[in-house]
Amino acid sequence: MAPQRPKGAGALEKKTALSPAPVPPRSGELYAALDLGTNSCRMLIAQPKGNGFHVVDSFSKSVQLGAGLEKTGRLSRGSMTRTIQALRICQQKLRRNKVRRMRLVATEACRRALNAQDFLRRVQRETGLLLDIIKPQEEAQLAVISCAPLVSRNTENLLVVDIGGGSTELVWIDLTDVPRKDRPQSIMRLHNGFKQVMTDLPQARVVDWISVPLGVATLRDQFNDVEDDAARFALMSWFFEENLSDFAPYHDTQPHEKFQIVGTSGTVTTVAASHLGLKRYDRTKVDGLHMTSDQIDRVIRSYLALGPAGRRADPRIGQDRQALIMSGSAILQALMRCWPTDRLSVADRGLREGLLYAQMNADGVLEDGEF
Repeated sequence: MAPQRPKGAGALEKKTALSPAPVPPRSGELYAALDLGTNSCRMLIAQPKGNGFHVVDSFSKSVQLGAGLEKTGRLSRGSMTRTIQALRICQQKLRRNKVRRMRLVATEACRRALNAQDFLRRVQRETGLLLDIIKPQEEAQLAVISCAPLVSRNTENLLVVDIGGGSTELVWIDLTDVPRKDRPQSIMRLHNGFKQVMTDLPQARVVDWISVPLGVATLRDQFNDVEDDAARFALMSWFFEENLSDFAPYHDTQPHEKFQIVGTSGTVTTVAASHLGLKRYDRTKVDGLHMTSDQIDRVIRSYLALGPAGRRADPRIGQDRQALIMSGSAILQALMRCWPTDRLSVADRGLREGLLYAQMNADGVLEDGEF
């Protein structure tokens, strides 16, 4: 599949599950966001708090929904069964917390699978959950707004990168015409779409965005037949960079004043945790961390030195991530090689957080003010 970008951005659609009709939000209402990706099923249940939210409950499990999809074009019976088992746990959490406001979405694996609609009907029949397959455009929007609190007031050019299991979204944003104090909030307003609209509020300008149909799982599967570990890594990094050729900013290698890259994904947070030497993952130490290109390269070189067996045994990587860390690292290294910066802002946030912010913004339950 070719990389995608929108013909025009529109408002987010709203669908609910376990709730037959929309109801006005109450004070203290809980919201839920579920992200069913190519590799993982993840959910957050949260309560609005100030201009953000407080997480009440969460769920995350590697389900490998896209296993075998590259070869067959279909979701396998085993992957669908694993995923439905995880979704049953999510349904129990939603009922236990009496959540009425929710958005439950599926991404690249379901966008590509020939039997995706059959799978979603089975999900609804067996769990009562209604999942919405979102387009790459909306996935990119949600990744961007989730990272709004990490945008520096000094940033004039911003690249948000979301490395998923089946695809990678990149959004380049120009903030030069936005007053410094309004820059994070102008990013948040992009939940309504990437096209500029008539408004008196300061607007961030989306220069270009692209959805590359290569994520940590799909890129790994492309090069499974290459036996040499280092050669496979180099080929993956080169191949991913080749797929960026249609992204307009890729050809602009001039140094940018006050340029920031924000990376959100399991790959980015795993590399950050390895850099910090964490034996047990700690989100408070990872989210918002700044890493230099040299620090990222040192971690990746250490992964290559370990080899496949060493990476499987490395507690910094973890069993769920070890099979995907090198394809994710290949994407990350390619991105840092392409643009004139030596720093990356690490975001332990993504589609779920974007879904929560979008729902709460639409309901008007978030307070104004700085993040």
